[in-house]
Amino acid sequence: MNSKIILIGLFVAAMILMSWKYDKKKKVVFFGDSITQQGARPGGYITRIDSLIKIEGLGDKYELLGAGIGGDKVYDLYLRMEEDVLAKSPDITIIYIGVNDVWHKKSSLTGTDYNKFGRFYEAIVKKLQAANSKVILCTPAAIGEKMDNSNEQDGDLNQYSHWIRDFAAKNNLQLIDLRKLFIDYNLANNKDNKELGILTVDRVHLNPTGNELVAEEMWKAIKNQK
Repeated sequence: MNSKIILIGLFVAAMILMSWKYDKKKKVVFFGDSITQQGARPGGYITRIDSLIKIEGLGDKYELLGAGIGGDKVYDLYLRMEEDVLAKSPDITIIYIGVNDVWHKKSSLTGTDYNKFGRFYEAIVKKLQAANSKVILCTPAAIGEKMDNSNEQDGDLNQYSHWIRDFAAKNNLQLIDLRKLFIDYNLANNKDNKELGILTVDRVHLNPTGNELVAEEMWKAIKNQK
């Protein structure tokens, strides 16, 4: 009799554990710089993704966590990833970095050389994968919105974005190509060749339209991860 009670107890416990496992929210960490930091604020792209999730009735399926710090470059992400990302045991990590690596070359002479950018980026991805987090990569979107190739740092931004595209393709990683998305949007909507105000407030950080565009693309990518 006692053995039957024990077996029934073990069965019930197993069923509870299985139910908890399948009902557990997917934890998504957004890893980046001030664009991501602002994305976690009201009206930002992370909060907009949360709204999209709730609209689709999936609020009990996902937990979104922002891990953005203003001024960060790829090596800053590498140095703080243990505490700010890995300690949270994310199911999915979205890496959105690269703007400051290019922008700060000119603004403060503290950017990241191209070859070092790739090495740090690859090291971050490997650590995340070793911790069983699925990884989604983003190309850096914009440092200026002019469409006549007169944004001063378009060349470097395109080069770094191309590296991310190639790395994603070679390693079968999902890519959100924000660089292409922003260029295409501006081609269609920036008829006066403005340097800001279409998707950004200051050539870099997102305005409401930019946040909405990024949120929609990121939500598509998140849903695509099984």
